[in-house]
Amino acid sequence: MPDANGVESRAGGAALTAEARLKANNDTKAQGVEGTYNTMSILPKFKTVEDERLHLKISLAAAFRIMGDLGYDVGVAGHGTFRDPEFPECFWMNPIAVHFSDMTVGELVLVNQHGEVIQGNRPINAAGFAIHAGIYRVNQRVKSIVHNHSMYGKSFSVTGRTLLPITQDACAFYERQALYNTYEGVVLDTDEGELLGKLLGEQNHLVILQNHGLLTAGSNPDEMAWWFISADQCAQSEMIVDASGQKKIVLSHDVAVKTRAQVGTPLLGWYNFQPYKRRILKQYPELLDATAPVKDSYY
Repeated sequence: MPDANGVESRAGGAALTAEARLKANNDTKAQGVEGTYNTMSILPKFKTVEDERLHLKISLAAAFRIMGDLGYDVGVAGHGTFRDPEFPECFWMNPIAVHFSDMTVGELVLVNQHGEVIQGNRPINAAGFAIHAGIYRVNQRVKSIVHNHSMYGKSFSVTGRTLLPITQDACAFYERQALYNTYEGVVLDTDEGELLGKLLGEQNHLVILQNHGLLTAGSNPDEMAWWFISADQCAQSEMIVDASGQKKIVLSHDVAVKTRAQVGTPLLGWYNFQPYKRRILKQYPELLDATAPVKDSYY
């Protein structure tokens, strides 16, 4: 019965526990921006491969818009991709000379393992192709990759070291990162991409390219974009501490591993990107434009 304030109380076993409510709602669906989400598994489900492809293209275009807002653009440098869900030997990527902040679903191009654009009207970054094609060729786990010349990422890369577990955020990369300590100029050979694919292995989110910048990977564009954003922020944080001259307190192995399990899983990588994507879709609804641009209209 309601009390004097109109609030009905439930005694003892009559009240549903949180666990019981979750179980009762196991089949509940929630409508999201790009599709229908299962509230228990969180990750989106798709009825067709076409729906999945569009969802992934929206995520990649959104990631570029966010990276543009964060100032990760440097001329024509920087590239992000994801494997096509139907034809995994091909991948979607940003065309060269289109600013991150102008990216739309329609701007993205589909590329095969020979570097041929098979859908889209723009040329691609040759270095970007060499890196991504090489990684995809040797690492089947990886479904999405990004590399940019962000200020803090490239600055940290010259130290020739990996990120230390000095903050909660940095623990996501503890034993989930590698250093590629060879720089011999712009990458134009897929052999170097294959080396990076081997460094990513079965678990790594991040490869630090010495004297070059950061590269992150994941199972979808949302995850790989979050790892890049977080890694760049962690690099900034560590350099700020270095510049302070104060002693760094490095977390123990056990604490770093425990924290990594709490903040560094692929699912949490995807989930952390969602607030960014929701904001960017509201701010730049035009990124959803799937119309392919007129060939060479930017040049």
